[in-house]
Amino acid sequence: MDRVDVRTVLFRDEIARRLVHASGSVLPLAYLADLTTWPQTQALFVVGATVALALEALRHTGRIDWRIYDYLIREYEADNVAAYALYMLSSAVVVVAFEPQIAVPAVFMLTVGDSLSGLVAGDEFRRVKRPRALAVMFAVSAALAAPFHPETPLAVLLGAAGATVADGYKPVIRTYVIDDNLTIPPVGAAAMAVGIELTALV
Repeated sequence: MDRVDVRTVLFRDEIARRLVHASGSVLPLAYLADLTTWPQTQALFVVGATVALALEALRHTGRIDWRIYDYLIREYEADNVAAYALYMLSSAVVVVAFEPQIAVPAVFMLTVGDSLSGLVAGDEFRRVKRPRALAVMFAVSAALAAPFHPETPLAVLLGAAGATVADGYKPVIRTYVIDDNLTIPPVGAAAMAVGIELTALV
């Protein structure tokens, strides 16, 4: 396979991963469309996280080896907890811990913002993402948060900044890379909460 074909395949696989990533928007969208209540949405996220962690346990013990993992799991995730499980876990924690106007945009920052910045960044691994990817993440995150906080722009800016830092910088503890799927929702949510509190003090 020549170089062009390899790049085409890699890009196609990355598109597939990002589409799956963005599909996590379904649950918060169902809540916004009044198809589910907030307690039901919370329960669905908790169930999803539980199932994802159970699947990871089965994968690491060799009890399941589904072909879809070949497409959706990166090489460095083979011996670690895969991004999809961290994604569901962090989203569930935020949905349980925060009220909807904070939790929903925080989840969108992961499902939509990270998907778009990832497409801009490409499949390369970098400790710090390129400036154009950071700019996309900040702009998209701010746009996603703004409708939920029309009277607290500081919450929008801090939330977008927090999500961008979490998305753009991958800390390494010993040899383990802290995946942004684990950090984007809680950092974005906490930053929005701080913005709301600071606005109330003014």
